[in-house]
Amino acid sequence: MAGFVSHFTNRLDAKGRVSIPAPFRAVLARDGFEGLYCIASPHCPAVDAGGNELLSEIQTRLDAFAKLSPDHDALAVALFGASETPKIDGDGRIMISDMVREHSGITDQVTFAGLGYKFQIWEPEKFREHRAEAQRRALAMLSGQVPPTSSPGEPA
Repeated sequence: MAGFVSHFTNRLDAKGRVSIPAPFRAVLARDGFEGLYCIASPHCPAVDAGGNELLSEIQTRLDAFAKLSPDHDALAVALFGASETPKIDGDGRIMISDMVREHSGITDQVTFAGLGYKFQIWEPEKFREHRAEAQRRALAMLSGQVPPTSSPGEPA
């Protein structure tokens, strides 16, 4: 698999930087995106992060709306205008911004969770809670007890 997989928890340094896990940096390097694209998740208290593949998924969503329409522009502002593109330094670190801290509740540790085409940046305890709920939901969906919230093949 060529995407973001697994999860890692790292500590912020004294300057508020954190190392992106090496496997995630390798995916970003293959993707060819300079730096990192970050946007507050609309679904949970985490930040969605990635490169060209994440941007492509967002663009696919935008393409469903007529350009210069109020709906297109509102979605573009929410997904592009409210985003950040932190640079990754030579040691693989990014600065954790105020947007990331405020949306996720991160203080001194960060959990990076792979979701294939993107990864999420979490406060570790919130991620543990979210992962437990996601596993319960996934098992229910796989057993047919709970319908999925989006159609198969539709970006989440």
